[in-house]
Amino acid sequence: MPEPIIKTEHLSRSFGTIKAVDDLSLEVPAGIVFGFLGPNGAGKTTTIHLLLGLLDPTRGNARVLGYDSHDQAGEIRARCGALLEFAGLYERLSAEDNLDLYGRIYHMPAPDRRARIKELLTHLDLWDRRKDRVGKWSRGMKQKLAVARALFHHPPLIFLDEPTAGFDPVAAAALRNDLAALVGREGVTVFLNTHNLTEAEKLCAQVGVIREGKLLKVGNPDELRMNTGGPQAEIVGHGFSEQTLSLLRERPEVAHAELQNSHILIELRKEGEIGPLVSLIVQSGGEVEDIRRGKASLEDVFLTMMEEEKK
Repeated sequence: MPEPIIKTEHLSRSFGTIKAVDDLSLEVPAGIVFGFLGPNGAGKTTTIHLLLGLLDPTRGNARVLGYDSHDQAGEIRARCGALLEFAGLYERLSAEDNLDLYGRIYHMPAPDRRARIKELLTHLDLWDRRKDRVGKWSRGMKQKLAVARALFHHPPLIFLDEPTAGFDPVAAAALRNDLAALVGREGVTVFLNTHNLTEAEKLCAQVGVIREGKLLKVGNPDELRMNTGGPQAEIVGHGFSEQTLSLLRERPEVAHAELQNSHILIELRKEGEIGPLVSLIVQSGGEVEDIRRGKASLEDVFLTMMEEEKK
């Protein structure tokens, strides 16, 4: 088995009486986008700071790229890219000057810096604006440049903390698409903090769900769906009554049934025949026009986990 690129054991960090990260044991394999999901205040940002050695743990340990985050934090930061709460750009400089400065910090030769600037800005559709002062740019363009900065020195691992936070849906989708293309081309591992479930579903091969500092589950989205949210069916029609819903809920294969805008939404406990349920609906007076099968979205899974944790 290859060594995980990130490994934590009982990693914990408290601020007074608040446990921001609580007994986190996690392994992230190389070569994937790993999504760290949780609501605001769940401990996602604190986890990144611990992994980069920007904070010391109260208890436990972490290894990143084989280095200990407490004793070898400088080695980790030298080999990783990061886009944290702030973009870290110099707004009085042009886009190419921002990246060139960053390349100088990493002692990259001038020809390599020029080639890398053209490569990244071209792929991000920013090459024609390379001479512009960054301060004149939109937030979305600045965030694209910040992603380029994080990738500039060819790191094997990058940390992204809520990269599309505050974006409108169109800008968020555009940045996600650019990020997915760049990650695929670069072959880099990404540790992505997000509470945007669409983002996680589109980008991540594996996700971990955290709430109030505690890791709830880890797996790929399909595994989480299987363990938390079953297959689903949507029955479209009319004449559906409360009696129909009561009869459905009594069926052993039905985990949940509800009426939404004249549609019956059914969550099943496992894959199975939907025909007997349709027959039951018709026999109880309902008229069925369409049947749609599907599986729980990552949003459904996430909300289920949040509710279970409250109980």
